[in-house]
Amino acid sequence: MDLNVSGRNVKISERFQEYVETRTGKIESLVPKVQRVEVKVTRDVNVRASAEQGTVEITVLGVGPAVRAEARSSDKFSAFDLAFAKLMERLRRARDKQKVHRGRHAPTTVHDATGALPVVTPGIPLAEQVLQQQAEDAAVEADETPVEIRTKSFPTVAMSVDDAVDNMELVGHPFYLFVDSASGRPSVVYRRKGWSYGIISLDPEAQDASEESVSGYRGAEPVPQA
Repeated sequence: MDLNVSGRNVKISERFQEYVETRTGKIESLVPKVQRVEVKVTRDVNVRASAEQGTVEITVLGVGPAVRAEARSSDKFSAFDLAFAKLMERLRRARDKQKVHRGRHAPTTVHDATGALPVVTPGIPLAEQVLQQQAEDAAVEADETPVEIRTKSFPTVAMSVDDAVDNMELVGHPFYLFVDSASGRPSVVYRRKGWSYGIISLDPEAQDASEESVSGYRGAEPVPQA
């Protein structure tokens, strides 16, 4: 497995390099065919913030779609730990879904077990983090908004519904936009409860929403809901 650690506006120390090498060695236990792991550290100076903020992005490349996770923190070690935790959860979820496809019982994933828990920064008392968040919320001026909208454009790629579900899980988003190769329509797959997913397609000739249909993953029969 090749490991590439790079920095933008920040120097990558030998200590951080060694720390990343130690942690990323665990990836091979979940992705035996992993080829390369890329870790990018970016330092952004926000004029409205009192401290510099850093972003760590981890990408796993191998057979199949890339798996990616990122996190922000004032300390690059903390940002890496948060991003790495997200990455490992996505890798475990993808592995567990393959086990279910082979006829095994669906396990309880880390996402389902801990999804409702708040995200905290390691090394800082929880009470201090709560007070800091309250102070940040109170500092938002009337002409500002805490809402951040990121825009990205991707090339149009036709794929099956099953592949769209896999890609959505690997990037860790609650939805995934794609072109259905079976119908040629722009579609969105989104996560429901447990291992249930929904598909919304756009049909310029449709007058009303069509009746709902249910299918299984990669040709398997869906489990009847209680």
